[in-house]
Amino acid sequence: MNALRLAWRQFRRDLRAGEIRILLAALVLAVLAVTAVGFITDRAERGLAIEANRLLGGDAVVRADAPIEGAVAAAAADAGLRQARTQELQTMVRVGDADDARLQLGDLRALGEGYPLRGSVRLIDAAGTERDAGSVPAAGTAWLSRAGADALDARIGDSIAVGDATFRLTGLVTQEPDAALDYFDVAPKVFINLDDLPGTGLVQEGSRIRYRLAIAGPPAAVERFVDRAKPALGRGQRLETIGEARPELRSALDRAGRFLGLAALVSVILAAVAVAMAARRHSERHRAGAAVMRCIGASQATLAIVHIGELMLLGLLASGAGIGLAFALQWLVGNWLEQSMGMSIPGAEWGPALEGLGVGLTVLLAFGAPPVLALRRVPALRVLRRDLDPTEPSAWLVGVLGLGGLAALLWWKAGSPTLALAMLGGVVATLAVLGLLGWALVALLRRARSRLRGSLRYGLANVSRRAGTSVAQIAALGLGLMVLLLLTFVRTDLLDRWQLTLADEAPNRFIINAQQDQLADVRRFMADRGLGKPELYPMIRARLAAHNGRPVSGASYEDDQQARRRAEREFNLSVASALREDNDVTAGRFWGRTVPATPELSVEEKFAEDLGWKVGDRVRFDIAGQPFEATITSLRAVEWESFRPNFFVIASPGSLDDYPASYITAVSVPPSDSRFTADLVGLFPNLSVIDIDAVLDQVRSTGDQVATVVQVVFWFALAAGVLVLMAAVSASQDERLLEGGVMRVLGANRRQLRLAQASEFAAIGLISGVTAAIAASVLAGVVAVRVFDLPWEADWKLAAIGGVSGMLASLLAGLWATRRVLDAPPSVTLRELQS
Repeated sequence: MNALRLAWRQFRRDLRAGEIRILLAALVLAVLAVTAVGFITDRAERGLAIEANRLLGGDAVVRADAPIEGAVAAAAADAGLRQARTQELQTMVRVGDADDARLQLGDLRALGEGYPLRGSVRLIDAAGTERDAGSVPAAGTAWLSRAGADALDARIGDSIAVGDATFRLTGLVTQEPDAALDYFDVAPKVFINLDDLPGTGLVQEGSRIRYRLAIAGPPAAVERFVDRAKPALGRGQRLETIGEARPELRSALDRAGRFLGLAALVSVILAAVAVAMAARRHSERHRAGAAVMRCIGASQATLAIVHIGELMLLGLLASGAGIGLAFALQWLVGNWLEQSMGMSIPGAEWGPALEGLGVGLTVLLAFGAPPVLALRRVPALRVLRRDLDPTEPSAWLVGVLGLGGLAALLWWKAGSPTLALAMLGGVVATLAVLGLLGWALVALLRRARSRLRGSLRYGLANVSRRAGTSVAQIAALGLGLMVLLLLTFVRTDLLDRWQLTLADEAPNRFIINAQQDQLADVRRFMADRGLGKPELYPMIRARLAAHNGRPVSGASYEDDQQARRRAEREFNLSVASALREDNDVTAGRFWGRTVPATPELSVEEKFAEDLGWKVGDRVRFDIAGQPFEATITSLRAVEWESFRPNFFVIASPGSLDDYPASYITAVSVPPSDSRFTADLVGLFPNLSVIDIDAVLDQVRSTGDQVATVVQVVFWFALAAGVLVLMAAVSASQDERLLEGGVMRVLGANRRQLRLAQASEFAAIGLISGVTAAIAASVLAGVVAVRVFDLPWEADWKLAAIGGVSGMLASLLAGLWATRRVLDAPPSVTLRELQS
C-alpha cells in the first residue's frame, strides 16, 4: 500500500514538474490515432454498408417463387425492422390506343408501400424534371423504365395496358434498386402499385410470380433476421445481402474495408514506436531517483511497484484523454463526411474506444514496462557514477511477451490473415534491416569522423558516440516512416485503380443476340458511329449436367445457397483463343495460341470454388439437348470492374463450333448520340441493347463514396502519424540537449550548433528514409497483390520522394525538438537535465 501511495505521489510530482510530458504526449497521440481511426473506420464502414444496401432496396432481401409466409415472415416482423413487399412477373405490355399500339414482352413490378427501404427510385416526371419518387406509384398510374420507353416509343401521359387494366404513364424511371445487381434484364419494366395488381387479372393459378420481401433496420436486428431466416428458407426461396451484389461493387467495398484495416494497423505500429521511444527517455530520467531510493533502503519490489504503478496511472490518464479527443475529432470528421458525400453516417459506438484503451495499455506495457522494470536494478553507486546502467533480465521477458501481445493486436486488427502476416513479416524484416544498417552507419562514421572538420565532424561523431541511441532512433523512425509510406503507396494504387475502372469511357451499352451473319454489319455500324470496331464474343446458353461423371442439380448443393443457385440457372459459355488483360490465370495453364486436341475449360476461381470444381475435373453441360463435356485446365481471376463482357466459363477454340451461339459486345456511347439504340434496333430488330448508364452512375457513386472515405482516413492517419513520429524523435533528445548546453558554455555559437545537429539528424533521417522507402515499396507490392488483388509495379520515383521526405521529416522534427538549446540559457538546460 505504501508503494502504491509512492507511485501516486511520484506520478503527481512528475506531472507537475513536466517529467512525463513527452511520454504522456506520445501515449495521448498514440491512443488518439488508434481510437480516432477506429471510430472513423467503424462509422465509415457501417455508412458504406447502408449506402451499398441501397442497391438492394433494403438491408436483406428474400426472393421466392411463392408467397413468403411462415417462419421467414415471422422473422421479418421482429421489432426494429421495416419491411416492404413487391411482386414481379412477365407479361405483354401495350402502349397507345388500339389503332396505334406498340406491344412488347415486359417485366411488371408491383411495389408495396415503403418500397424502397434503402435508396430511392429516381424518375423523370411530366415536367421533364428528374427527382426522387418519394413513394410508390399512385393507384391507376404506372412508371416505365427509360430504356423501356425508348423501346416502346412511349411518352409521359400515354396509356399503358397490362393484362385487363390500363394505367396512365406518369414517370420514366432512371434509377432503381436492383438495377446494378442484374443489368441483363433487358425487358421493359413497368412499375405499378401493389394494390393494383389484382385488377390486372394476371394473378392466377399457374402464374409465374416472383415474390420479394425486403427488410431494413439496425444492424443487430438485421443480423437476427438473417440468422433466423436462413435455416427457415424453403424450396424456391433465397436470402440476399449486399455480399452477393455484383462483383465490381463487392470488390470496391471489400478493398475499402481492407484499406481501413491497414490504416488501423499503421496506427497501432505508430503507437508502439512513439511509446517505445518516450518510455526509454522516461526510464533514463528516473535512474538517478531510483539510485537515491536504493540508498535509503527501498527494495527492488518497491521500486517495481512504484514505477509500474506510475506507468498504469499514466496509461489511464493518457488513454482517457486520447479517447476523449478522438471522440470529438471523429464527430467533426463524421459531420464533414455526411455533408461532402451526401450520405447518412451512423453514430459512433463504444467498440473503438475500448479498442483504443486496450491498444494503449498493451503498447505501454509492452514498450514501457521493460525499461521501467530495469530501474529496480539501478545500483546505489549510480548516485556517484552515472556510467552504471542497470540490466534487467526479466525486462526482456516482459518485452517479448509485450511484443507477442502487439503481434496479437496486429493480427486482430488486420481482419485478414494475409494482411496480418504481411505486416508482421514486414515489421520484423524492416526492423532487422534498419538495425543492421544503423550499426553499419555507426561503424562507418567511427572510421570517417577523423577526416571531417568543424560542426559536421561533431554532428556525425554524435551518431557513432551514442551507438545504442542512434540505432534505436534509426529503427523507430524508419519503422514509422515505412508504415506511413506503405499506407501512401497502397492508397495511391487503390485510387488509381478505381479511377481507371470508373473512367468516363467505360462501356455503357451491352449489345446481345447478334448472329454470326450479322457480325460484319454490326461492326460497320459501330465504326460509322465513331465507336471503333468492337470485339464480339460468342455466347452459348447451357445447363450444368454432371461433374466428374456424377449428375448434378440444385439438390446437389442443399447446404450452399449460392452454389445451388448457380447449379440451377443457365450458364453463358464462351470461347477465347487468348487471355485478355482483365483475366489472370491463378491455377493450371491456359491453352494460349496452341489449340488443344480435346476440349478444355477455364473457369473463374470464385465460381469454381462455390461449385467445388478444381483443375483436372471434368464437367458436362447440356446445350439445347446436346451434351458438351470438357476438362478444367485453368482457373482465372477476373476483373469484373472493367464492365467488359466476361464469362465464368470459357472453352478452348473450336470446341463449341457445332453449338448454336449468339454474340455479345460492349461499347461506350457518348451522351450526345441519343439515337444510338433506336437506330441500331431499327437495322437489327433481333438485337437487345442494355443501357447501363444508371448502373454506372450507381457504381461510380459507390466508388466515389468509398474513395472519399479512404482519402479521409488516409490523411487523418498520415497527420496522426507525423505527430506521433515527432513525439518519438523528441523523446530521444536529452543527451543532445545536454551536449548542446555544454557547447554553449564552451563558446559555440548558434550556427555551429545548428549545423552539428542538422548533420546528425540528416544522417539518421537519410538511412531511415531510404530504408523505409525501399521496405514500403516491397511490402506495398505484397499487400497490393496478395491482399487487395491489384496489379502492382514498383514506383521508384514515389519511393525516392518518400525517402527524401523521410529525411526532411527527421531533420525538421529533430531541429524542432532541440530548439530549446539555442533559446534557453545553458545553465537552465544543464540544471534541468542534471536534476
